Amino acid sequence: MGNGTSIGRVRGLGAAKEGTHHWLLQRFTAVGNLLIGIYLAFSFVLMPDMEYATVVEWISGPVQATAVALFVISTFWHARLGLQVLIEDYVHEAGNKFAAMTALNLFTFAGAAFGLFAIARLALGGAA
Repeated sequence: MGNGTSIGRVRGLGAAKEGTHHWLLQRFTAVGNLLIGIYLAFSFVLMPDMEYATVVEWISGPVQATAVALFVISTFWHARLGLQVLIEDYVHEAGNKFAAMTALNLFTFAGAAFGLFAIARLALGGAA
């Protein structure tokens, strides 16, 4: 009992048992993006000005650099999760799906790596 209809069991249909994990990850990253985004927005509003030197000084702090790095990671992860669902739902050919997922993974990881590199460079004083 509780395994769906008898014809569904015969055909192997039913829940894939993976959707809740993916759904929860997307919700957790959304909440994380919201909380860190609110913190960053208030931090930017409280800055005396938006000049380059002021922002570099601000991001040089360990709390601010960590918050921005977490925001970059969470945002790219959230985007990847959402676009993965879109690809899985609307790309039907196996070859096209593989190519789209490969491109998605490459672009999201490359974007996150570039963002983290830029944050590290600013936070560690490598930018002039």
